[in-house]
Amino acid sequence: MTAVLDDMDSRPGSTASLLRTVIGLYLRDAGGWMSTTSILELMNALQIPATLTRTALTRLRKKGVVVAAERSGVAGYEVDSRAARMLERGDRRIHNPRSMDAQDPWCLLSFSLPESERERRHQLRRQLHWIGCGMVSPGLWIAPEYLRQEIQEILESLDLGERAVLFTTSRPQVTGNLREVVATWWDLDAVATLHRDFIKFHEHVATEEVGADAEAFATYVTMIDLWRKIPYLDPGLPEECLPSDWPGGQGIGLFQRISNSHALASKSFVCSIHRTVPSQCAAAGSMAAL
Repeated sequence: MTAVLDDMDSRPGSTASLLRTVIGLYLRDAGGWMSTTSILELMNALQIPATLTRTALTRLRKKGVVVAAERSGVAGYEVDSRAARMLERGDRRIHNPRSMDAQDPWCLLSFSLPESERERRHQLRRQLHWIGCGMVSPGLWIAPEYLRQEIQEILESLDLGERAVLFTTSRPQVTGNLREVVATWWDLDAVATLHRDFIKFHEHVATEEVGADAEAFATYVTMIDLWRKIPYLDPGLPEECLPSDWPGGQGIGLFQRISNSHALASKSFVCSIHRTVPSQCAAAGSMAAL
């Protein structure tokens, strides 16, 4: 989970964050490998100098995100197997954001760790927050039932499977206003700000068909780079739990429209740069997203 946590802290628009986004979107589809030259050229299309990209690649290699690999004597990179699950989970989260209906089940997680295990307790809480869980109390967390598998993966990664209990429950019964109580479990103001910032930054992006050029690539990658944290921190709560002016639906709709207009064009541009494996690029070019 180290790579996941490090990804949470990366600042959208930074060299490290943009490089992670390019890797997540295209490295696996490009035959599982991409030359260093192609990566540098793609990052240059994002206005990132080669020196900064090389430094970021070195850091991502040390963090277990990519591994250096040659093909036919050409230097390049592959996705580290340790990061593959993170990227696969990211595919589902980023491109298919989920939302609960009022009747959908919830998952409760109860755990108790002594002060002597403070660091593991801190890591558990941090990772639960990162995947969109809400804190009812320090030892009781809540999430949509569809996050259960990710919760279990976190428990396994921290070797806490026997120290926690998971429950499935129906709609929470609270004293007072449900929306007000839910707002104490999640920082909904912070999540709403993420949505509104995304909308403000991208509301003027043209969503008609675009050409397969560097501009389409840069627009799509920077859009994904700003968006990709939101589906993690936003659990997709039902309408009855959200403020009346919740911007999530507008943000998701805008994300989907830009994806529909730019994803394929961006993929085609990548394939024009990464000419080493044209057959894979041709196959991937038929996909609108990952």
